[in-house]
Amino acid sequence: MMPTKTDLRNLTQDEIIHYVESLGQPAFRGRQIMGWLYRPGITDFSQMTDLAKDFRATLAEHARIYRFIDPLIERSSDGCVKFGFTLEDGKLIESVLIPEPDRNTLCVSSQVGCAMNCTFCLTATMGFERNLTPSEIVNQVCAVSEFLRHEPPKNLIGPDRVTNLVFMGMGEPLNNLQNLIKAISILTEQRGLDMTNRRITVSTCGIASKMGTLGEQTDVNLAISLHAVDDTTRNRLMPVNNRYSLEELLQACRDFPMAKRKRIMFEYILLKGINDSDEDAHKLTNLLRGIPCKVNLLTYNESPGIPYQSPSRNRIYAFQKIVRDGGYSVFIRSSRGEDISAACGQLAKQKQEQDIDHHA
Repeated sequence: MMPTKTDLRNLTQDEIIHYVESLGQPAFRGRQIMGWLYRPGITDFSQMTDLAKDFRATLAEHARIYRFIDPLIERSSDGCVKFGFTLEDGKLIESVLIPEPDRNTLCVSSQVGCAMNCTFCLTATMGFERNLTPSEIVNQVCAVSEFLRHEPPKNLIGPDRVTNLVFMGMGEPLNNLQNLIKAISILTEQRGLDMTNRRITVSTCGIASKMGTLGEQTDVNLAISLHAVDDTTRNRLMPVNNRYSLEELLQACRDFPMAKRKRIMFEYILLKGINDSDEDAHKLTNLLRGIPCKVNLLTYNESPGIPYQSPSRNRIYAFQKIVRDGGYSVFIRSSRGEDISAACGQLAKQKQEQDIDHHA
């Protein structure tokens, strides 16, 4: 049975203010609570010492602070760390920490499973179970931040905090748009987790009808999982293209509200013999013309039961050169965490009956 108390980590600051006003308290009490909710080590209302004792008791009676505890943890040989979080209904989600000397990027999930059925993605084999709440999205960041704070300094590759977020984990973020927007509000609120929009990226497989809302209500970075340069190939790889064609998707990119200094990131997984030819590279340069953008080329992370292969390094470099010569910034994203199935496209919940100890 799910708890009936109000989870305050599901609420934006404005919503917390309205909530405390419904309890007969002044608005500033809501801002005080927001200032406590995301402090390290705060797990109970009794710790909020600038609130009156009777109000703390009222909060304890009607509200709660949900958090993830005791995650499953797997460490990659390259330093990546995969976290498995068990939700209150028993479902499992995964997040991946990608550390670098100057940053810690956390790959965040927005749904349990995914309904998009991209044929190259292992997460698609899970099917879709449900959307995550704002609290379940934000708590991934809180739990990994706590993990980093308790890591011995000798184990740290990057800073002792999460610095960057990419919504590239389980699920299609734009199919959970309102909860995503609420979570971003909490993540960027100064009294919340105080992250900056420019270090948050939301990736979509191409839900063109919702991209404008994301751009209007947030100032985060946008990434597009493109992966093909014609509708026939994209229909085969990504069923979403049957609903939103390449023409519709690229027009939504041209219309996306964006500051002049920003660019859309186009992600392109190279699949041997399918979308990696010189002709494909030339088509890509033409497709993206007029869109402020950069291109991320991804080597395919092969998974059992999925019939795709990565092209050779020489083929990848040749593809990159053509797109670069077309006037674009083109990066080859190196795969991280592949040995623990934490690389791009590999997130799929572990069978809970597996007798494997993933704890750190």
